[in-house]
Amino acid sequence: MKSRLLAGVAAVVLALVGAMMLYGYAQGAEARAVEGLDPVDVLVVATTVPAGTTTEELMPFLTTQSLPATAVGASALKDLDSSADKVTAVELMPGEQLLSERLVDPSEASLTGSVEVPEGLQEVSFTIEPDRAVGGKIAPGDTVGMFISLESGGLEESADVPTTKLALHRILVTSVQRAPTAVAADPAADPEEQARAEAEALPSGSLMLTVAVDTAQATKIVHANQNATLWLSKETDATIEGDSPVIENKELYR
Repeated sequence: MKSRLLAGVAAVVLALVGAMMLYGYAQGAEARAVEGLDPVDVLVVATTVPAGTTTEELMPFLTTQSLPATAVGASALKDLDSSADKVTAVELMPGEQLLSERLVDPSEASLTGSVEVPEGLQEVSFTIEPDRAVGGKIAPGDTVGMFISLESGGLEESADVPTTKLALHRILVTSVQRAPTAVAADPAADPEEQARAEAEALPSGSLMLTVAVDTAQATKIVHANQNATLWLSKETDATIEGDSPVIENKELYR
């Protein structure tokens, strides 16, 4: 009886030792596999980071992970030493690498804010390229005019010709989300020259604009976004609205 008990205890101990050895081997194999892929230590988001979080407040949201070089983004950050006095441009989600373009100057981050929707209106969003949206220089609180261009079907009397019309005025922009503009960093460049290059870089990536409109305006925007081309103008308080004519090709030289 006693020998059987000892044998059972020995079997349990051996099983535990075997499991621990197997676990240790698996962990070592994983480490060796990562080591063979030139691992790089980068900052990874551990918990959701709200937009506008300063770099001084950022570290509790982050963790450092060793990842294969092939899986690390070109602009992934290893630390925050070069990112002082910046804030997160957008909300950061767990698991994503912290990229340098996610951190911007506070003045730039204000462009991603939002304004209150006037009572009685509704919001609708659409994407547009910067060259059709005043070079991307649109911020929440601006009002825009909306030009709609149709390849055909704009006029009953000449349905097959392209037409353009300034169809909507005084459209309030409530939110702007933009893809970051990346400029390749030159380690040998003067910091001031690099900053100037970034400031002069052409905007790239789409903008997502959210606007506050009534039902009729929302319907026009949705239909135009699906079946036509939208262009925006940036209006001011002094902009004279007037009644925009419908322009055809033959009108361009008159």
